[in-house]
Amino acid sequence: MFTNIKRLLIGRPLKSAELGEQKINKTKALAILSSDALSSVAYGPEQILIVLITVGAAAFWYSIPIAAGVLFLLTALIMSYRQIIYAYPHGGGAYVVSKTNLGVNPGLVAGGSLLVDYILTVAVSVSAGTDAITSAFPTLHDYNVEIAIVFVIFLTVLNLRGVTESASVLAYPVYLFVLALFILIGVGIFNILTGDVPQDLHAPIGTPVAGISLFILLRAFASGSSALTGVEAISNAIPNFKDPAPVNAARTLMMMGALLAILFSGIVTLAYFYGIVPKAEVTVVSQIAEETFGRNFMYFFIQGTTALILILAANTGYSAFPLLAVNLAKDKFIPRMFLVRGDRLGYSNGIIILGLASIFLIVAFHAETEHLIPLYAVGVFVPFTLSQTGMMLKWLREKPEGWVPKFIINTTGALISFIVTMMFFLTKFSQVWSILVFLPIIVLIFHRIKKHYEAVGDQLRLTTCEPALEIKGNVMIVPVAGMTHVVDNTLRYAKSLNPDQIIAVNVSFGREDQKKFEEKWEQWQPDIRLVTLHSYYRSILGPLTKFVDTVANKAKENDYQVTVVIPQFIPKKGWHNILHNQSSLLIRSYLLYKRDIVIATVPFHLKK
Repeated sequence: MFTNIKRLLIGRPLKSAELGEQKINKTKALAILSSDALSSVAYGPEQILIVLITVGAAAFWYSIPIAAGVLFLLTALIMSYRQIIYAYPHGGGAYVVSKTNLGVNPGLVAGGSLLVDYILTVAVSVSAGTDAITSAFPTLHDYNVEIAIVFVIFLTVLNLRGVTESASVLAYPVYLFVLALFILIGVGIFNILTGDVPQDLHAPIGTPVAGISLFILLRAFASGSSALTGVEAISNAIPNFKDPAPVNAARTLMMMGALLAILFSGIVTLAYFYGIVPKAEVTVVSQIAEETFGRNFMYFFIQGTTALILILAANTGYSAFPLLAVNLAKDKFIPRMFLVRGDRLGYSNGIIILGLASIFLIVAFHAETEHLIPLYAVGVFVPFTLSQTGMMLKWLREKPEGWVPKFIINTTGALISFIVTMMFFLTKFSQVWSILVFLPIIVLIFHRIKKHYEAVGDQLRLTTCEPALEIKGNVMIVPVAGMTHVVDNTLRYAKSLNPDQIIAVNVSFGREDQKKFEEKWEQWQPDIRLVTLHSYYRSILGPLTKFVDTVANKAKENDYQVTVVIPQFIPKKGWHNILHNQSSLLIRSYLLYKRDIVIATVPFHLKK
């Protein structure tokens, strides 16, 4: 049943030889890897206005120069990540750049930040998309969390079906969103130029504003920079591109940068000229669309595509998180299960973990985007700063031909990214302080996992592990609960191995039952020694493990091996297991952690 459901949801398994068919072209890559960055125009401009409204609506004209600063930072980041793609064509992005040029710990800080950031990408994107839906249909506002969880489950299943299939599905909504915003921006600017938008809706640029300060402007700039989240995703996902992968990735990155610049500047411009004031339950894009078209088909088309891309922007996390996890797992900093490809050749363990972690965050923050965005943004700008700094050191150390312009680009990007990061900590410390706690914890966990893998490798390596003990003989202990086909089957197996001794052990709760069992055993298996143990507290494990320990200690002195052979019957149907007490499973699980004891299970399959 489970297999059939899995096949229905995920599809037929793919052969390893079909991996090349799972690579994506630039058109699909732009859709699934740029959706996070492109979708951020739906909330990035709004974050600027939320800061400026604390001074007054007259301060909204500052959104224009602030937007210009964000676009300048975007240019620096796009140019820098283009260099990273060519310098590190196997992917890994900020983690690989930081680890290679700054050292292991900065690399782990970048990698840990990005892992958390991709989880936040899913949570923020889905929450923002849910906000867009409830802006159009306010009666659904109370069900934000439930709607968001359903979308996360849908995206998780879609990505488990494979990169190519998810890209084919998600490309249409992304390009519809771009088309919808181009129409909105085009019509909005036309209305402004033709005088359909009253001049008194906005304060003229340059209007003096009481209470404005450099601190507030920097805070607004930092908040607006949240629109740049997702820029690094392409550099992490280079292995997903068709050959030549670096060239295709770099071109996709440039196209994404151009689209993001146009859409972001267009929304900021319209918000300024329309005099849009941010509201709690209606997004800025929703207000602009309503002012431009009214509540007609175009309004709902824009809201629908905005909601779709905000939700599907989460797919950037699903594309980049598993590949970043692969790089960390190769270096043994996270569990090796992240290296395993699933039935559809995707890294399914990474996809599932990402989905579960995102649902946890959505529930914890009640799908409130405003509370998630600052933590999300600072989680992006820490790797931004580290990767730019790493590239600076790379150029200084290697000094290839034409390195000076590259060095200037990376220095500019590192400096601005550092300022933005500091502004988040200074202005929204109550919302982002947790990153100062969990990043050191994550790095510590990375090191502990690495240490564990090194210790395991050292103990398993033939050249370094302890020499095997010489075994002179074997004593087999068979726990028996009664005289059945299961026990008979197990005893026959034990005899076939010709051990030095077989000891059957029965744990009884009553003296009379104990005596009766001994008499029957003498008639049934007289050639096998039976030891009966009385349990005062109705426990099987206690007396049995004490006896096993006693025999094992004695056997070790004489270089004998003790093997516990456990009889177990297997029901014809899996659900029948819940009707039985599973004592054999309990005994095996407990004895596995005993040293110098071998555990063997002899199954007896029931036919009906």
